[in-house]
Amino acid sequence: MQGNKIPDILNAEFLVSSPDVSSCPEGSKPEYAFIGRSNVGKSSLINMICGIKGLAKISQTPGKTRLINHFVVDDDWFLVDLPGYGYAKISQREREKWRKMIHAYLRKRENLVCTFILIDSRHEPQKLDLDFMVWMAENQLPFVLVFTKTDKLSKRNLDDSLNAYIRHLRLSWEEIPRMFITSAKTSRGKDEILQYIYENNELYKGYLASL
Repeated sequence: MQGNKIPDILNAEFLVSSPDVSSCPEGSKPEYAFIGRSNVGKSSLINMICGIKGLAKISQTPGKTRLINHFVVDDDWFLVDLPGYGYAKISQREREKWRKMIHAYLRKRENLVCTFILIDSRHEPQKLDLDFMVWMAENQLPFVLVFTKTDKLSKRNLDDSLNAYIRHLRLSWEEIPRMFITSAKTSRGKDEILQYIYENNELYKGYLASL
């Protein structure tokens, strides 16, 4: 697909919300999860990628997503909207419940191809994001980084922000995770993310066919 126009998504619809991984739909399609700190712009990014306004519900209240939300895209792959981490206005007990639910999903969901970790491009590297990346790596779970809200920064400030992240990661990472630069407002990064997903879908189907 390299060099060709990325096809638009024709249909995406909400499938189900699940309280835990055992309640998720049958893993019959390749799956991609989206997660990040509360208020990182996750719902806006999902809507932009799918080209459907209001597909993922946008709220002014952080922490609105509290379940594992499955969407089916072109009847070909699953997109999963996970609860944000780092939301402070809930009890410690509830936060721990979310953490266990998310970790169990990420470890046990066998058709999960990749997790997109969303990072607010306006902020310096955050401990919660960095700790989550380390946990993913320790559990050998594939992920990429998606920098959001880049339209709110000048080119120079965006470059400074990305370079700060890269410098920080190089302190302890042998290889820098793949990065996508996005804006839900301008649709920046949409084609790159969709191409990445489509390429991985082909690899996933090829792997299944070889079994």
